[in-house]
Amino acid sequence: MSDAVLATLGVTRTFRRRGGSVRAVDGVSLDLVPGEIVGLVGPNGAGKTTLLRLAAGVLAPDAGTITVAGAPAGSREARRALGFAPDGPVFPPALTVRETLDYYARFHAPGPARRALVAAALELGGLGDVADRRTAALSQGFAQRLALAQAALGGRQVLLLDETLSAVDPPVRRALCDGLQRLAGRGVAVLLSSHDLAAVERLAGRVVVLVRGRVVRSAPLPVLLRERVLEVVLDAPPTSPPPGFRVTPAGLEIDLGTGTVEAALAICRAHRLAVRATRVRLKSLEDVVLETLENTAR
Repeated sequence: MSDAVLATLGVTRTFRRRGGSVRAVDGVSLDLVPGEIVGLVGPNGAGKTTLLRLAAGVLAPDAGTITVAGAPAGSREARRALGFAPDGPVFPPALTVRETLDYYARFHAPGPARRALVAAALELGGLGDVADRRTAALSQGFAQRLALAQAALGGRQVLLLDETLSAVDPPVRRALCDGLQRLAGRGVAVLLSSHDLAAVERLAGRVVVLVRGRVVRSAPLPVLLRERVLEVVLDAPPTSPPPGFRVTPAGLEIDLGTGTVEAALAICRAHRLAVRATRVRLKSLEDVVLETLENTAR
């Protein structure tokens, strides 16, 4: 029996449009276990939002199955176990932040217990200073934070977050990341779709790269980021890079793999390149995603 609290198997969704159709999600299989934070990344139009909406039960798949805590996605049991924070959330404009959370908390607990849920949600979203502000007056960043707070109400087992960490400044992003890590420590599984690769790199234990509706790469983050890269600063740009090197604004770079810095610099010398400085760094998640996209395009 699977330990997955969220499982998609061969999920496909096609949208009919004038003049044809678009397959937004194409045979995606993905599992999340309790306490796991998974980053879902890819270019615009990759199908990330569609996949989250399918998992949340907002959309139905054309093919494949989705279960949440063992129940079919969209069922009452699945909705109780799952919280979804969409991109561009909309809330009742006349209600304050506190009133909005209290309204949703009524579905989870009565009286004093409800007030405790609201207090915890305000803390998670860092919303204490705007608790009595009407939602119509919230900036995009505060609306995203309210969406996270609302999605986490009621002891959810799974959180689906669509660009929740976008439009927030660095201190707030760090606080939200810390809050999500505390939730994961209590066993909540988080699937985070984001273009903010720095936030994904900070949070995720595993990363899934989606391109044209398909999973093209999926691996634990430490595996993806263990590759060393040699950066070479040159006095003048090369007319063409030596074999294995890539041209950068400062000069060249190369994945070292099992090779050495000395061997890479020997190639530079053989091509009569004037090396000013070098630096060895580990790959960033941005490096991995761009490399994956380039390989997929070939």
